[in-house]
Amino acid sequence: MTPGREAEVDEPAGSLTTSRRPRADYRTDLVTVLLGTWFSIGLFLDAWAHSNVPELESFFTPWHAVFYSGFAATGAWILWVLWRNHQQGLRGLDAVPVGYGPAVVALPLFAAAGVGDYLWHTFIGIEQGIDILFSPTHLVLITSMVLILTAPLRTLWSDRDVVSPSLKRFLPAGLALSFTTSLVLLFAGYADATVFTGEQVIRAFSFEKGANGIGRAAELAASVMVTNLIMIVPLLLAVRRFRLPFGAATLLAFVVMLLSTAVADYENISTAIGFIVSGVLIDVLVLKLRPSEDRVKEYRIFAGAASFATWAVFFATAIIDQGTTPSVTEMWTGAPVMAALHAVLMAVVLVPTARR
Repeated sequence: MTPGREAEVDEPAGSLTTSRRPRADYRTDLVTVLLGTWFSIGLFLDAWAHSNVPELESFFTPWHAVFYSGFAATGAWILWVLWRNHQQGLRGLDAVPVGYGPAVVALPLFAAAGVGDYLWHTFIGIEQGIDILFSPTHLVLITSMVLILTAPLRTLWSDRDVVSPSLKRFLPAGLALSFTTSLVLLFAGYADATVFTGEQVIRAFSFEKGANGIGRAAELAASVMVTNLIMIVPLLLAVRRFRLPFGAATLLAFVVMLLSTAVADYENISTAIGFIVSGVLIDVLVLKLRPSEDRVKEYRIFAGAASFATWAVFFATAIIDQGTTPSVTEMWTGAPVMAALHAVLMAVVLVPTARR
């Protein structure tokens, strides 16, 4: 759809006007998400630096340069889209493409948070541990990033003519969903199971039964549950709205693990491979079950099966990588079941009954 083409929007009863707001075309959404990828990668580089560069003492770093230049490019592009629509005769809010409103609001929010982040680092210091995930300026930055990155997803979501998009048609929305999931997981880094290596997985679930020094086992168990919800909820939302093309779940897993391995300093490669394999399995489940809000039984089966497959492969990968199983059988056999139950519960919450 061309930028000037009007989107179909339901009007309140008695309304005498029709919205002239355009719907962004495929190229616009693709450029938006690719530029968003630029500053998302910058954020992950910065997170890596905070965790792996102990002498980091300045706000002015190469990683911040990638991060903020990516934002500048993305912001300039969105503003140009507004100007282009303005030149075509659209005025005020009518110049804002459907789905891009939150992104437009987020641009000044991000800029203000960037200035605040500079002042925070100048007067309070540079975080180098878990405190980076709780910095108020960082939380505002991540919130505004999510609003900007998800613009292509909102564009496709609002187009009710699109139910079964091809992988190419879904790509901008799929990348937006994937990078947003990665950002949420990054800020839950204290409970991120994707950064565990095979050796760490085996050791964590090999504690002596009956001992109180569970230590790393509790951390891994909690991380599996938190990571499972962060990974499965975007998929449950997507299959509720779309008949996902084959490859969408693999794309999500690939993007999440591409950035996760960078944060883990590339020590979790075997874990990354396992998640990508589970992404392919989830794509097969989507193809076979065709879950949707109209097919509640299949929707719930998909939720449980997708989560079970993800974590069964997670532990299988660690076992293959290390050539041994964790000594506490209940933990590594029960964790995939627990994750599946959590996913089914989320499916019930998201779609409590079939759409009438």
